Amino acid sequence: MGSVFIVLISVLAVAFSSKDLLAQLASRQALTRAQLAAVAAREYVRRVGEDVFAAAQVLSDRPALQRMLGQEDWRAMEPVLRRYCTSAGADVCAIIGNGISVKSSNVPVPWEQVEAAHGEQGERFLFSPRDGNAPIAGAMVALPTYPGMRVVVLRFLSGRLLPEIRDQVGATVRITNYATYAAPEEDPYTELHSLALSDGRAAARRMEKLDVYAATALLPSTTGEVVALIDADLPAAEFDAAVDTLTRRLAIVALVVIAITGLAGVIYGRWIARPVVALREAADSIGRGSFSTAIPVGGTTEVATLSATMEEMRRNLVELTSTLRKREAEARAVLSGVVEGVYAVDMNRRIRYANPQVAKLLGCKPEDLVGRFCGDVLNPEPVDGRRPCEFSCPILNARTQGSARAAERLCLGEGAPRAAVIVSSAPVDEQQVQVIRDETELEAVRRARDSVLANISHEFRTPLAAQLASIELLRDGVERLTSAEQAELFANLERGVLRLMRLIDNLLESVRIESGQLGIRSNAVVAAEVIEEAAAFVRPLLTQRRQGLRVDLPSDLPIIDGDGQRLIQVFVNLLSNASKFAPEGSDIRVGATSTDGSVSLWVEDEGPGVSDVDRTALFARFSRARDAEPAPPGLGLGLWIVKSIIERHGGDIRVERVAGQRTRFTVELPLKRAAA
Repeated sequence: MGSVFIVLISVLAVAFSSKDLLAQLASRQALTRAQLAAVAAREYVRRVGEDVFAAAQVLSDRPALQRMLGQEDWRAMEPVLRRYCTSAGADVCAIIGNGISVKSSNVPVPWEQVEAAHGEQGERFLFSPRDGNAPIAGAMVALPTYPGMRVVVLRFLSGRLLPEIRDQVGATVRITNYATYAAPEEDPYTELHSLALSDGRAAARRMEKLDVYAATALLPSTTGEVVALIDADLPAAEFDAAVDTLTRRLAIVALVVIAITGLAGVIYGRWIARPVVALREAADSIGRGSFSTAIPVGGTTEVATLSATMEEMRRNLVELTSTLRKREAEARAVLSGVVEGVYAVDMNRRIRYANPQVAKLLGCKPEDLVGRFCGDVLNPEPVDGRRPCEFSCPILNARTQGSARAAERLCLGEGAPRAAVIVSSAPVDEQQVQVIRDETELEAVRRARDSVLANISHEFRTPLAAQLASIELLRDGVERLTSAEQAELFANLERGVLRLMRLIDNLLESVRIESGQLGIRSNAVVAAEVIEEAAAFVRPLLTQRRQGLRVDLPSDLPIIDGDGQRLIQVFVNLLSNASKFAPEGSDIRVGATSTDGSVSLWVEDEGPGVSDVDRTALFARFSRARDAEPAPPGLGLGLWIVKSIIERHGGDIRVERVAGQRTRFTVELPLKRAAA
């Protein structure tokens, strides 16, 4: 009886201690869940900020918005902003800048604080209004084509956002404006807030008055400043009920054990069962993939031998698992680091692995590719109405040839097809590895290279052919040609040489600019002298096309601080360009104005001008007019060189249509150039 009583006392002691342990574990779990809920709510708010920034970027790139901005159609812009705001889940969408403000709604917004937050935190910002309203997550993105105009998207961290967070984190969430937070003593959360603020991390505890487990996390801005306090609440009754249920079950188990346990069974059974139970738990742990716990040694001789055998097995598994994980990590690192995309398929050509480069090429996540037919993912361009997967798949060819290679065009999304080269290996263990290389940009570079070489060959061949013809005429008729005819032929030779020299100079100048070797000297430059020397250089071209040059410069133009030779080169290119596109017999005009800090020099011609499409790329390298008939001569380097020289002087150049259907190129130069 004494032994039974001892067993009874032992079982009851275990039951009561287990109850306390369960209560402690439940409390820890509740606090951990509350803390995780607060942290998850904070991360959700950060994702909201990222979504707001993405929405602002998408809105700034919308063609409809660009068109309405160009037309200054502010009334039509408001419903567009309102619909976009609704679809993006934002509260306020606006276009501001240059004295213009177009908003999607009349919701009160502290715009001054929005501007201040944008100035401190950048395009994506988070702040708490000083009037005590809910914190605001916002983004402000500049419109590159409309300087001074910006897209603003805001979302208030209140209202419909709180139920979203609650559904995500599984807890009641409250967001407190830290800018106006006063830590009231009567608020039961004040002590928890103080703990979180002093520790700098999420704090959690049980609040007996409210019968909840609560946690507080700090919501900082990108500058590290605390913007808001996020509180997450979990009802304590749920965890208390779980503890009570487990306690009742534990009591029932204790009674059953007491009823069926005898003195000999308790003593001998516990002595035998303890090492066996430990072995079972260790075996379960190993079965779940955890090899960190050593196998306990003890019990009878048979149990001890079994323990030693299992311990040796565990050590072998630890070593083998470590080696496999290391090799797997090395393989993944290699596959993730290569430039080309790598993916593996099974015998049904379904993708089993894809590295990040493949996912980037296809515009999706690697895990979204697994299990899909590779032909559906790559979507190669059909040939004669048939997909290459059906008759020239490199995967199938590699199974008979050992390896195979194919060049295909992949139809990905709404853009143009992308050129790719796919190399497939022979199958190993019913899997095949393919390497895919995107050659779209390489093809574009090749086409650009061929176009440039063709233009250079054409532009050099034309003046050389004209010079050869003039030389042949001089050689065959030097004795019978009159002096005027010979002078005209020599003039043709001179113009051809000048044209070749200008082409070569532009090519050499473009190389200097591209390599950063273009130097700008600082001298006092008289604008009239620059125009005069440039006009003297291009006068043979003007004479050839019977064009006049009208120079009207104010006598009081100030002296420019710049490189005279480079500026002469600028106006030689501008005058040559004007002569090229202006009608024969027309006039080219040169004028200037000055302000307190700059001088504006302009060149006008009566040419057809440039379209809006061409104007955006007019100053790009190797850019030529698209709609000119016949195609204009030149390599498309002149205006690019002009823009590079002007920018190195700290100035600017622009093109516009002025009165009289004339095209004007305006060069604006500062009087004092900033030090490099």
